[in-house]
Amino acid sequence: MYGLKTESSFDAAHFLTDYYGKCENLHGHRWRVVAVIATDELQETGTCKDMVMDFGDFKRILRQLTEELDHSFIVEEGSLKPQTMECLKEEGFTLSVMPFRTTAENLARYFWQRLDDAGVPILTVEVYETPNNCAIYERGRN
Repeated sequence: MYGLKTESSFDAAHFLTDYYGKCENLHGHRWRVVAVIATDELQETGTCKDMVMDFGDFKRILRQLTEELDHSFIVEEGSLKPQTMECLKEEGFTLSVMPFRTTAENLARYFWQRLDDAGVPILTVEVYETPNNCAIYERGRN
């Protein structure tokens, strides 16, 4: 199997609903997303002959996804009162509303799915909340 790995980072805030500890409070991270793609065979024709994928395309796609969340408040849908959401919007905050609890595990799955939807042969996504702690989502384990 052949593979490529790239990464991108973004800064965003979140909190965990129904959690009893420090992370139930609004806080931020410099999220680091590491993606690994893999194929059994290299491309056979064109400018990407003998490649898994063009590194430039791979990096661009991942960066576009992380930039969507950069400097935003990642909010689990339904976790805040509608009035709170309206106030945040009126104040000009950038909100990224997700249909899941905003854990690193769920964000790893989110990025994996978005890369897969983009046609990238994604194998693994790691999402780091801190330099030493990450969640991993892999193809075949979903």
